[in-house]
Formats: sequence, structure tokens, C-alpha cells
Amino acid sequence: MARLKKRSILLAGHATSVALEPPFWAALEDLAAHRGLSLAALVTEIDLARGDQGLASACRLAVLAHLTGQRT
Repeated sequence: MARLKKRSILLAGHATSVALEPPFWAALEDLAAHRGLSLAALVTEIDLARGDQGLASACRLAVLAHLTGQRT
């Protein structure tokens, strides 16, 4: 099982960290590039849409939605 990799991201002017497995980080970077966004901009969009869900879980689900052709 892949170990979590923690990254710091600036969301709405506040630094936060997100811990994800390296394959999820790679998929998020691909998704960001596909949408013409920076990784921080993509995670900000995910953050704004996540509701009560944890940010790491929301990021994983955004990757899953992208890979399965669902809209995020």
C-alpha cells in the first residue's frame, strides 16, 4: 500500500495540508492540466464544492469522477 504524501496548499488565503497517496496526487495533477488549472486552483474548486466531506476524500472522489467520466 502506498504511503500518504502530504502537501501544503493555499486555500482562500489560508495554508492547509492534504495527505493523499502518490497515485492520487499524480491523477489530480493530470486532472488540473486537463482542465487548464494549477493544482492549487483545482483543489480550491474541490474545496468549495465538498460540503461537509473531508478535503482528502473530496479530492479522491474528484479523481474517481474524472476517471469514470462523471462531472465534478
